[in-house]
Amino acid sequence: MQKLAPNDLLGLEQYARQRDTFRAQAIAHKRARSIHLGDHLTLLFEDRATVQYQVQEMLRIERIFEPEAIAEELTAYNPLIPDGSNLKATLLIEYADIEERREALARLRDIENMVELVVEGHAPVVAIADEDLPRSNEEKTAAVHFLRFELVPALVAAWRSGATVHLRVQHPHCRAETILDAAQRASLAADLA
Repeated sequence: MQKLAPNDLLGLEQYARQRDTFRAQAIAHKRARSIHLGDHLTLLFEDRATVQYQVQEMLRIERIFEPEAIAEELTAYNPLIPDGSNLKATLLIEYADIEERREALARLRDIENMVELVVEGHAPVVAIADEDLPRSNEEKTAAVHFLRFELVPALVAAWRSGATVHLRVQHPHCRAETILDAAQRASLAADLA
């Protein structure tokens, strides 16, 4: 999947005029790419469209218009775009209550290394987590992690042939599994060459 370049982005004024439409399209696009694992984990599978929306919003919020600063944003966000042989996702650990979240993040240390994608008939693919920097320490994990699932051609072929696809987490304090529905399967399969 092609990375974003500066000329793929709208200027601040142009984005302001188109933001409502752009935002509605991004939210609709994310719907099939957001997968819940239990009550408190969400995987948002990133692609060029989700990353472009995020960059446009960052430029807007930060009022960034200088070419060097735009290039920095692209350098930070482009790694979230899949490369054709992988899926990339943002893992969100979500608790509305602040104290409950604090306790959960302490209890769920290392959860980012226990997320798996399973295609029927193939060994589980364990996510590679937080390649940019570690987000867990001895006391707690972070509420946001960046994951990459590397998929071999045989697994992709099985996926495209209709094999069941699961996502699961197998942490001592959090076990959850979900089967991807047809819309999710199709949306994520579009990331694979």
